[in-house]
Amino acid sequence: MSNAKERKHAKKMRNQPTNVTLSSGFVADRSIKHHNGGGKPFQAQTQEPHSGMTRQRQTKMTPHLQPEPNMNEQSSSKLTFKKKGGWKAGPDGTSQEIPKYITAATFAQARAAEISAMLRAVTQKSSNSLVFQTLPRHMRRRAMSHNVKRLPRRLQEMAQKEAEKAVHQKKEHSKNKCHKARRCHINRTQEFNRRQKKNIWLETHIWHAKRFHMVKRWGYCLGERPTVKSHRACYRAMTNRCLLQDLSYYCCLELKGKEEEILKALSQMCSLDAGLTFAAVHCLSGKHQGNLVLYRANKYPREMLGPITFIWKSEGTSGGTSESRQLWIWLHPTLKQDILEEIKTVCQCLEPIQSPVGLPNPLPTLSQGKCQTEMTDEKTGKKRKRRDDEENAKPVTKIVGDGTRDPHQPYSWVSADTGVIISDLTMEMSRFRLIGPLSHSVLTEALKAASVHVGEEDTEETPHRWWIDACRNTDSVSLHRRQEAIFELLGGITSPAEIPAGTILGLTVGDPRINLPQKRCEALSNPEKCQDNEQVRQLLQEGVPVECAHSFIWNQEICRSVTENKISDQDLNRMRSELLVPGSQLVLGPHESRIPILLIQQPGKVTGEDRLGWGSGWDVLLPKGWGMAFWIPFIYRGARVGGLKEGLVHSQYKRAPAVPGDFPDCPAGVLFAEEQTKNLLEKYKRRPPAKRPNYVKLGTLAPFCCPWEQLTQDWESRVWAQEGSSVDSSPTGEESDLRRCEVPHAPTPEEPHQASAEAGTPVNNTTESRVLDTECQDQPGTERDMDQGTSENHVAATSSQLCVLRSRKLLKQLSAWCRPRSEDRRAARWGPARGQQGLTREACLAFEDRFPRALVWVSLSLLRKGSPEPHTMICVPAEEDLLRLSQDPEYCGPQEPRHNDPFKSVILKQKEKKKIEKRQNQGCAASEALASGPPEARQEAPTLGLWSGTLPGLTSHCSRALLGFVTQGDFSMAVGCGEALGFVSVTGLLDLLSSQPAAERGLVLLRPPASPQYRFARIAIEV
Repeated sequence: MSNAKERKHAKKMRNQPTNVTLSSGFVADRSIKHHNGGGKPFQAQTQEPHSGMTRQRQTKMTPHLQPEPNMNEQSSSKLTFKKKGGWKAGPDGTSQEIPKYITAATFAQARAAEISAMLRAVTQKSSNSLVFQTLPRHMRRRAMSHNVKRLPRRLQEMAQKEAEKAVHQKKEHSKNKCHKARRCHINRTQEFNRRQKKNIWLETHIWHAKRFHMVKRWGYCLGERPTVKSHRACYRAMTNRCLLQDLSYYCCLELKGKEEEILKALSQMCSLDAGLTFAAVHCLSGKHQGNLVLYRANKYPREMLGPITFIWKSEGTSGGTSESRQLWIWLHPTLKQDILEEIKTVCQCLEPIQSPVGLPNPLPTLSQGKCQTEMTDEKTGKKRKRRDDEENAKPVTKIVGDGTRDPHQPYSWVSADTGVIISDLTMEMSRFRLIGPLSHSVLTEALKAASVHVGEEDTEETPHRWWIDACRNTDSVSLHRRQEAIFELLGGITSPAEIPAGTILGLTVGDPRINLPQKRCEALSNPEKCQDNEQVRQLLQEGVPVECAHSFIWNQEICRSVTENKISDQDLNRMRSELLVPGSQLVLGPHESRIPILLIQQPGKVTGEDRLGWGSGWDVLLPKGWGMAFWIPFIYRGARVGGLKEGLVHSQYKRAPAVPGDFPDCPAGVLFAEEQTKNLLEKYKRRPPAKRPNYVKLGTLAPFCCPWEQLTQDWESRVWAQEGSSVDSSPTGEESDLRRCEVPHAPTPEEPHQASAEAGTPVNNTTESRVLDTECQDQPGTERDMDQGTSENHVAATSSQLCVLRSRKLLKQLSAWCRPRSEDRRAARWGPARGQQGLTREACLAFEDRFPRALVWVSLSLLRKGSPEPHTMICVPAEEDLLRLSQDPEYCGPQEPRHNDPFKSVILKQKEKKKIEKRQNQGCAASEALASGPPEARQEAPTLGLWSGTLPGLTSHCSRALLGFVTQGDFSMAVGCGEALGFVSVTGLLDLLSSQPAAERGLVLLRPPASPQYRFARIAIEV
């Protein structure tokens, strides 16, 4: 018998009585003596046949005795079963005869003992299983575990005893934290605080985590898109209703100091040529929000840092003067580090402040005693136990704001010379964005202006002392009344786009949780609220007065007090439960929280001529800690929540560049492109070669990235080569003399051949770079005229670095040239009257010399079917394409011929070579590795389907010249066709426009990376 059978037999026999032996499969010891129940004992090889539980369970014995066999041969003796003859002795076995008489009393006593042992063995469990678990599987029922009557009747009594025994013998509660203990408030808050040490959580993180796909980006945990299908629903909300977004991850930088010093420092980072600056009149007063693009000091139009929005504190604030001003700069988190370092440099704020103004309270931690206990347990290796004194311990406070901040790291800097103070207020405020025509209706329904405090009762116990002090001032009360009246007028306006762009309204509101409705409803605009049409007309024309832009949110001490004295949801619900009439209005009186907020109007789409004002709405700034208190009331008024994907769709429909992907000349944009390329390449390599497109055969050189630098260099070399060939063919050298007179650094007719041979090698002059830096440093502080900005462009664009054209004057000129003459005859008539030049050869040459390697932001609309995607190629149509389109309006476009794959054979040979080497070196691989020493760095193996090595000429690789790339593209539900946004080379665009007829000007071809089909689209530049 095997060991497994022995263990099984031992387990079965462990509870048997000593005087009873069950069948074991073993041959009994022949020396054992058995009694016949009171008669004379006798020697036997097997157990007595009348013993009841014999070892071989003999039921029939032979009538005569056999001679005892040899003991050496008994190991092979077994009792076999005969089919019809019953039991009989084996070849080596023996039989014993039945005794002639038995003693009845002794025999009955022996049998009674055996029966009692059998009953005891049956009733006693031999394992840890319950009674219902001993049943066959087909008889088991789920209800048997708690309902005894579902068991068979013969087992109900035993099951009842087991149930009673389990009730009386309850296990002692473990000191480890159970599920309920882990979910209690103090422990859950502690766990959430620990998880916020690496990635910052917004105040609405828990709400988003239950309903959104979460991603970790830019150091935050953000909601990317809803888990439900809501793409069209979010678009309808942006168009007809209201869409809500949490933009609290945007960073805020605060500058305090004299107005002249701040403007003098920041004027070096912007230019009047690109639009308004920090010194704009309507922004400087604090009435409107401004937006611009920042550059490194005196480096315009190169070395762009990123777009920002800014707000000046209104001058009408009590106690404020024009000399001491306060400025907030809002920017994307990817741009924060570069812009902060540059602002510190230009403002000379290099001395850190040890106790910064914007730094929140120290991060909430456990008590010192508890921390020391946990440290001791960690050192000794003991498992932490739940202690009884945890209930009396100091409760853990929820982290509000940035949980990753280091208290010992400075977040404010001051300048010893100018006195300017720079503070980092990231996550010190929450910022919500409401998009859609009903956004102001949601605001007016969810928020109510704070009541003015009257009386002196309980003033000492009221936590909101700042509001009581403000109500004692007559001017502050009058200003609050005016702000409340203007806020009520917003409820009757049809759309936020009717209000002047960037309007700022300050307000102090009550706790929005008190006015929360019982059920979710949809807020609608009510024109009846606007009884005075004159006030509405004045609001739409002039906007909010400067005095009404004041808000207490600019005071950090007040914001900290509002955050610390917030009534918890638990206390608020307890007060509601104590109301005499359930569901009635809760009145807190002077104990109600007053929250200062700031409302900022977002203009939506402001460029182009179609759908102006689409996507307009309001931004709400509020102190930290109040995010969820405002978030839920907005949702209960009908706002639909969107994530990062909905924000990208919003910018795409506005035809505005998205941060940071649509800023290729920005450091953050370059990093974003590299990360995107890496992710797309990994995704491409995960698929087998037969299930992925071969981009080499499709003629796509860069399917996962946009090589902007090489594109601009190729177009520069191509145009120079064309100009050189045209000059060589002309009988005189007038064109050469013209270019020499216009641009001193332009190449001579002999130089273009050298430039084309170098395939885009930068042609620079170190002397010109020095002149550029010298002239940029001599710029005035606050104001610069357009002519000087144009001369800066003329010199700065000679550098080889990439730049994006953002000059307002030049963009308007390019926009007029892109329009077909047949569709815009009026623009052609009054264009020269407004100082715009016609599309001539001289104008194109001057433009190319100023910006030889520049990109321009364009929008594209497909003429026929097709849905563009990112990295779609923008190409120049051939003459036969335009001719065929004019003949057949339904013509979709040409197709790219199939290219040869020169890398396929090489890759296959390398794979075969590796297989052969692997087979040959299987035996001696270890010895060779030891002999060769450290392995040399090998080049990454080429991927089948992708171009390997340096990319060839981008513009001439395919049958249609490459003009640019698409960065955003999809089917647009706003216009009902495919739309795309991207960048094209300025040099290539001018070459395209000058070669096309006036009636067909602006036509280009779009081709996705994984398709050979070109499709016609119309290009436009919206300013």
